[in-house]
Amino acid sequence: MDNGKRMTIFEHLEDLRGRLIKSVIALLVTTLFSLIFTSRFLKILTAPMGNLQPIFLRPTEMIITYFKIALICGVALAMPVIIYQFVLFILPALKPKEKRYLYIIVPGATISFVIGLLFAYFALLPFAVRYLLSFGGDIARAQWTIGEYIGFVTTILLWIGVAFETPLVIFFLAKVGIVTPAMLSRYRKYAVLAAAVIAAIITPTPDPFNMMIVMVPLYLLYEAGALLAKLA
Repeated sequence: MDNGKRMTIFEHLEDLRGRLIKSVIALLVTTLFSLIFTSRFLKILTAPMGNLQPIFLRPTEMIITYFKIALICGVALAMPVIIYQFVLFILPALKPKEKRYLYIIVPGATISFVIGLLFAYFALLPFAVRYLLSFGGDIARAQWTIGEYIGFVTTILLWIGVAFETPLVIFFLAKVGIVTPAMLSRYRKYAVLAAAVIAAIITPTPDPFNMMIVMVPLYLLYEAGALLAKLA
């Protein structure tokens, strides 16, 4: 509803267009701002490598990596605005009782995303990097390119950050009556399969080890969401 009147499909599309434009503008601003700190972020992201210094093989590899880091940081900084615009878009379709939960969703989603980033960086990455550096070390010497390494790191950070919002999303869906604890329990086996598929997509390497360090947290987040659904 909009001012007591039902919006037409074209008004919805126009509203969606405006929300997307504002989100993109916010992303551009935060990405440009992130360029100031990109060098520092690069040092932080390469810290798990220890004494191993990455290399670059293509003339443009380093600059592409540099801007990729700025974009990832821009997404993290713009996340509150993006979520807020999404909330404003779906707000007219919600009932007054359901709208109250949005005051939890917006800050909660941002906090959950940041917690996911921290968990991936401090818990998953050091273990994964140490394993990959030591595996086959007696046969060949590790010499990673900066592009491949940053691609590996940012993929895990971004998607684990997004995945950490799963319990909050499930809680909201349970509050508005879309899902129930019984439904989540019934679909648990499909959650395991979905976690495996998503982990296989997220993980940039084909080995099962890296797949497992992503898959296990994804499934545990589903279980946390099921627990929150019971509380809801």
